[in-house]
Parts: sequence; structure tokens; C-alpha cells
Amino acid sequence: MKRALAIMVGAALILLLATLTLVVMPYLQMSAEQVPPDLKPYTEQQQRGRQVYIANGCVYCHSQQPRDPSFAPGDKDRGWGRPSVPGDYAYDEPHLLGTMRTGPDLFNIGARQPSIDWQLMHLYNPRAIIKGSIMPSYPFLFRHVDEPAEGDKVVNIPPPYGPETGTIVATEDALALAEYMLALDHTYPAPTLPKKPPNSDEPKENRAP
Repeated sequence: MKRALAIMVGAALILLLATLTLVVMPYLQMSAEQVPPDLKPYTEQQQRGRQVYIANGCVYCHSQQPRDPSFAPGDKDRGWGRPSVPGDYAYDEPHLLGTMRTGPDLFNIGARQPSIDWQLMHLYNPRAIIKGSIMPSYPFLFRHVDEPAEGDKVVNIPPPYGPETGTIVATEDALALAEYMLALDHTYPAPTLPKKPPNSDEPKENRAP
């Protein structure tokens, strides 16, 4: 009986320690994280687009976390922008950091491609814009109509990627997803980004003693 009690107490202590280490401490640390002043909450439409992003599994092929050049210099070389900081994700629930990069990182896709027409065309058929792209097409997010109605967002797909007749117009889901892509623009300053040591980019022989 005493042995069973000791095992139960030990297991409870291990569970408590794991909870403190993996849940409570990170929560307290993140709660105190400074939110960049220029970070804006998502609009209702952008939130809808975020749900479309999740529903279509975009997170399985795209990350949203450029890494520090000291850890992954290639991220900066690809033009993905500054490293992300915890405060950049203050309005993200759930977080969509991603672990795969079958496609490019999207942390700053709204800055790299700020045209909604580009975003919509790319969603309809990526190969219409990027030759050899392996990204799947999402034509079900669009409607094929004979004549667009007033207020329809027409997507001009170049041949041979568009239909031979009629017109492609974006659905509300396509527009929302495109707006979410445009919202991914984190080119504002990040106050909590670690500062480089003075002259850290200079060759050692050129640095002041």
C-alpha cells in the first residue's frame, strides 16, 4: 500500500512539474511579451479568410516564421523579411507557425505580393503566375459565370489557364482568403527583436578592439 501511494505521489509530482514547465511558465512569459505597436487585429473578413486557410490545409505546406539569420541565413536571403518575434502572433488563435516549407514562408506574403488580383489568380491556378508551381489549384473557391453580376470580383485568368468561354468570379471565401494573405505583412519594426552587437557584420580584423 505504501509503495502504491509513493508511486501515485511521484506521478502527481512529475505531472505537476511538467505542467509548470510546459504550460504555466510559457504562458506567463508570453503574457508579458510586448505586442508590436503597428500590429493590427484581423478584420472580420480576414478572420474568415484565416478559417479558409486552415480548412484547406495551407499550414501543411507553408510556414509563417522566418528564422534568425544566425540560425537560418537562407530565410533572409529568400526575401522573407526579418525574423518573427512572439508578439507578432498576439492575435493568432490558433497559431499557424507551420513546420513544412513545401511552399515559401507566408509571414510577409502581403508585403511581397500586395495585389489582390495576384492573390486571386494564384489561388485559382498557381501555374498561371508561377511556371512549374506544385501548389494545388483551388477553382472551387471561384464561380464560372456567363456574365458577371454587379459587384462581382472578376478574376482575369490568362490563357490557357482560364475557361474558353464565360468569366471567373471570386466567391466570398476566395476574397476572404486573399484578404488574409494581404494581412500577412509584418514589415513593421519589432521592438523585442534582439539587437545585433556593434560592428557584428564587419570582418573581425576591421572591428574596433
